[in-house]
Amino acid sequence: MGCCTGRCTLIFLCALQLLAALERQIFDFLGFQWAPILGNFLHIIAVILGLFGTIQYRPRYVVVYSIWTALWVTWNVFIICFYLEVGGLSKETDLMTFNISMHRSWWREHGPGCIRRVVRPSAPGILDDFSYVSVTGCIIDFQYLEVIHSAIQILLSLIGFVYACYVISVFMEEEDSCKY
Repeated sequence: MGCCTGRCTLIFLCALQLLAALERQIFDFLGFQWAPILGNFLHIIAVILGLFGTIQYRPRYVVVYSIWTALWVTWNVFIICFYLEVGGLSKETDLMTFNISMHRSWWREHGPGCIRRVVRPSAPGILDDFSYVSVTGCIIDFQYLEVIHSAIQILLSLIGFVYACYVISVFMEEEDSCKY
């Protein structure tokens, strides 16, 4: 069957996207970043639909997956702009946490090579559990790690979109040839 190569490639891409999304979901949970957590959750559902549609010859599910990949690319471009502070966006805002908490990217304090120092305030009247965190020595700044994560997501989604379109066209050709 001519579609086997396209199907197998799309299945492999969906599996890679699931792994990348799960990895990203874990670190977003560690940083209490609720907007990315919600986006990752929806992405995981859409990728599972695409995977299921590809395996079960369900072109409608693959169409949903391909539409989602376009939205996912848009979201990840926003994430890149957010962390690089493009267009008036600031990584210092609570936008990613829906203004619920003061948490930030987990990578901010735990990036590769980062040395984290907790300094407790000595002023009276300040809560005991409140502390200042000083981070030094990072090999790569946290915003660039977030940008790399988003760039990988964009690359996987763009390739997945192309293969999804190919698989949909092959499914439709096979469906049309069965009617005659």
